[in-house]
Amino acid sequence: MNCCSITGMARPRKVSDEQLLAAAGAVIGRIGPRFTLADIAAEAGVVAGTLVQRFGSKHGLLAAQSRMTIDALPRTIRDATERVDDPLDALRNGVIELYASLDDPASAANNLAQLAVDFGDDELRGLLAELYEAVEAEVAALVRRAVRTGALPGAPPAPRAARILAALAEGSAIRWSVRPRGSLRTRMRADIDAVLNSWTNHSQG
Repeated sequence: MNCCSITGMARPRKVSDEQLLAAAGAVIGRIGPRFTLADIAAEAGVVAGTLVQRFGSKHGLLAAQSRMTIDALPRTIRDATERVDDPLDALRNGVIELYASLDDPASAANNLAQLAVDFGDDELRGLLAELYEAVEAEVAALVRRAVRTGALPGAPPAPRAARILAALAEGSAIRWSVRPRGSLRTRMRADIDAVLNSWTNHSQG
């Protein structure tokens, strides 16, 4: 290899985009939508200019974070379910794991405040729609697994069941964040079980 090829090589990034976006998630969990790029830079141990170079703006960073969440979603759910033999336990775990990071009252409130801001932006709202579709697709796969084994004889069609469970989980997270009593995981498990028990005990008429 000659010296020209050496000098022409791009320098490896010391901090990956994934690490920067993880730092953004930590900061949003602490302070909500009033965060600045300087806050995230301090968390990640870089200068704010690095974030501008990678993502362009605060909006660009939020969009990149949404895309990363969508891309990571299948692995997040599968990590929570692939070693679980009981299909109903797998279904519960898969839904609850999506909200694991909110099981802290301050973090939940700050993340939901950011969610409200995202709804007001066309691009971020569109990415939220993609995220919700991805969630429902993964949950529907878990519902189908449970139905195949006979664990949910009374469940509606998998896409509808997934939509119900995803909406229930999000609603539980929002209500818990307003009045956080006990653990969010415990609350969600109880709410999800109320629905699953009705699908377990009654066949479709």
